[in-house]
Amino acid sequence: MTFIAALSTFSIAPNLATDRNTVYLKNLSVMKKQFGSFQELISGSDLPILVDFYASWCGPCQMMAKNLDQVNQSMKQKVKIVKINTDKYPDLASKYQVQALPTLVLFNQGQPVDRVEGLLSAEQIVRRLQNLI
Repeated sequence: MTFIAALSTFSIAPNLATDRNTVYLKNLSVMKKQFGSFQELISGSDLPILVDFYASWCGPCQMMAKNLDQVNQSMKQKVKIVKINTDKYPDLASKYQVQALPTLVLFNQGQPVDRVEGLLSAEQIVRRLQNLI
C-alpha cells in the first residue's frame, strides 16, 4: 500500500476546501509526496516531524491548520509538518492511539517523542517544540 502525505515544508493550508476523501490545498506551496510506508516517512527525515492527525469534517482541525501555518513559518528550518487524514489512514490513527482530533505527534528519528490533543495556538505549539528540539 502506498502512503501519500502532504508535506508542508513551506506552508500549511490557511484555508481548506474539502470533500469526503480529499483535502485541496489552495494557493500554497505544499508538496504531496508518496512513501512506501509511514515508517519510511518518519524515519527518513533529517528534521523532527510534527504530524497533525486530522479529519476534513473536524472544525478544530481546520482552525489548527491556520496555527500550523504560523508555526511552519517560524520553525521551517527546525521541523517538518505533515498532515495525516485519519479517515484515509485509520490504521495509523489506531497505531498511534489517536482518540481525539486534532492530535499532534512529534517524531524524532522515527520515534514518537511528544503528543498533544486538541486545539493549540501557534505560540503554544512553538513553545512546546522549542523545549523538545
